[in-house]
Amino acid sequence: MSKIIVLMGAPGAGKGTQARLLQERRGLPQISTGDMFRAMKKAETPLAEQLRATLASGALVPDDLTIQVVEERTSQPDCRDGYVLDGFPRTTAQAEMLERLAGGQGKALLAVLVDVPFEILEKRVTGRRKCPVCGEIYNVYFKPPKADNVCDLHPEVQLERRADDNAETIKARLSVYERETQPLLDYYGRTNRLRRVDGTRDTEAIYADIEKTVMSD
Repeated sequence: MSKIIVLMGAPGAGKGTQARLLQERRGLPQISTGDMFRAMKKAETPLAEQLRATLASGALVPDDLTIQVVEERTSQPDCRDGYVLDGFPRTTAQAEMLERLAGGQGKALLAVLVDVPFEILEKRVTGRRKCPVCGEIYNVYFKPPKADNVCDLHPEVQLERRADDNAETIKARLSVYERETQPLLDYYGRTNRLRRVDGTRDTEAIYADIEKTVMSD
């Protein structure tokens, strides 16, 4: 049976990278609500018009409208053999809606958490630096440049740090994530559909575990 993979992970956990790898290597489309909403804003359908009106008003997109957008996107041919959800569901109410959608599509449902301790997440974010010329990403803790704060490929260029890559911001983001995500972890844990993957290792090791989990469950 094809699967819906609910990929979960805190900011900095690397779930976006893993979702991309699943798409490239297993042919499972990465479906994010942000991408869907942006695509819908350009479409000419009654559902797109409803979404545009909601976004224009500044209101949050209600759950019933969100699940309609998810259903329309995941009914496309590329999702027939399964897909990866990134950023949805965010609440247990949305998770229950997804259950009904999965049943209607005849797909199994599995939640995979890329699990990384707070201390490492904080260093991943606060240590992040980027070359403004080539876009190369460094980390002062895990992948430092050869010379202090300059790009290896452009030694005349100072690396940049995003304004929101600071300890206060990441602590606030992680607090929100934990508060919003724990009910979902409990929800999927109760039905034995939650799998935890050690996200402290390198990208390929994490992917190997996720792929094994996705293909064997």
